[in-house]
Amino acid sequence: MDEIKTHFGELLENKDWKALKRELHLLEPLQVAEILENVSKTDQLVLFRLLPRQSAKDTFQILSHDEQEDIITGLASHTNIITGLLNDLDPDDRTAFFEELPGKVVQQLVQLLAKEEREIAIRLLGYPEESIGRLMTPEYVAIKPYDTVQEALNHIRKFGRDSETLNVIYVVDNQWKLIDDIRIKEIILASPQQIISDITDNRFVALNAYDDQEIAVKVFKDQDRVALPVVDGDGTLLGIVTVDDVMDVAEEESTEDFQKFGGTEGLDLSYTKTPLLELVRKRAGWLTILFFGEMLTASAMGFFQKEIEKAVVLALFVPLLISSGGNSGSQAASLIIRSLALNELHLKNWWYVMKKEILSGLLLGASLAAFGFLRIFIWQQAGFYDYGEYWIWVSLTVSMSLIFIVLWGTLSGSMIPFVLKKIGLDPATASAPFVATLVDVTGLVIYFSIAATFLSGKLL
Repeated sequence: MDEIKTHFGELLENKDWKALKRELHLLEPLQVAEILENVSKTDQLVLFRLLPRQSAKDTFQILSHDEQEDIITGLASHTNIITGLLNDLDPDDRTAFFEELPGKVVQQLVQLLAKEEREIAIRLLGYPEESIGRLMTPEYVAIKPYDTVQEALNHIRKFGRDSETLNVIYVVDNQWKLIDDIRIKEIILASPQQIISDITDNRFVALNAYDDQEIAVKVFKDQDRVALPVVDGDGTLLGIVTVDDVMDVAEEESTEDFQKFGGTEGLDLSYTKTPLLELVRKRAGWLTILFFGEMLTASAMGFFQKEIEKAVVLALFVPLLISSGGNSGSQAASLIIRSLALNELHLKNWWYVMKKEILSGLLLGASLAAFGFLRIFIWQQAGFYDYGEYWIWVSLTVSMSLIFIVLWGTLSGSMIPFVLKKIGLDPATASAPFVATLVDVTGLVIYFSIAATFLSGKLL
């Protein structure tokens, strides 16, 4: 592929348009897309205009939204090219592209569509955002239950060329209500004189056009299908959703959850397309909340000021203790949030998780406590640092604090996602910074409370 890119770079530099056009005709859309990704925006437009119509359509659908928008913007003065491209795009891909554009731009582009394509675009854009209706395409093949297999095959040959997929053929009644879906293999292997209703079992899985797109992701995972029919509340077949569109949704959802878990709101556009002020706004909310949360940490330190003045040595271990608690909480939160997203865990499993995390927290805390005790012992005996005559009690204080702080961090990180899901919020908002901040504040209280117990009458 590197040789191909170099070759096209030379042709572009030499402005050998005839050779470029000839070479582009020989490439697959995926190869063309990779070349477009590695050239300047100006060269992108040049190459795109040289593509044959079908190749331009297939290549455009593979490109990222940012690259698609750059091409549409760059071709603004070539209305005929944009019109042909938008009309040729599959309805579901066109809808996904329109969704990312400002409303005024969409209105202008919709007007460039042919009447039939404009009606399809308006209908698909009329479904709620994030609904399955926005994903579906009306390009499928449907047959009637009273057709013979031969009649069905003739119908498929006539209309199948424009279908999104021919893996599955849909059976509908005269009112266009979905009766069944049949794999093309079953039709091909059946006798030509056999009636379609003889090879149907009236068992099928369908998506509702108004359901959330996350439902489609789950159903596709469960059913292992390349396409699924989409119906309305009355069971009327509206279109189909293919696995490639659902994979895009799954990637977007994962990206949004990842951004939330990092302590920011989900970005509506890619990082490179998000304006600076919008990026700041998306990040400022959580940072402000976390800032006020960390102020409680300072308040906790102030509350135990007298203890710190009497035993300055206690302050040495504050970063160690609160970071250990925050880390354990972040680990637990990430595991539970991912399991909830994959439906490995449900709300009813909270008690199972709590019991498991109590044991995990105790074992993890005990391991760190042993290392903490050993560290103080070695430093004291080797003369690296003098913790005073009560060093053994200081080490016990740190060790016991590690056990309880790590246990509390693990429990907090594992239970907060359940609480958020119970009240209807996205568990991903139980971000790592949020859990860490919570454990910071409570960890200090645990640490100094244990210190007061162990060191009372000694250092305190």
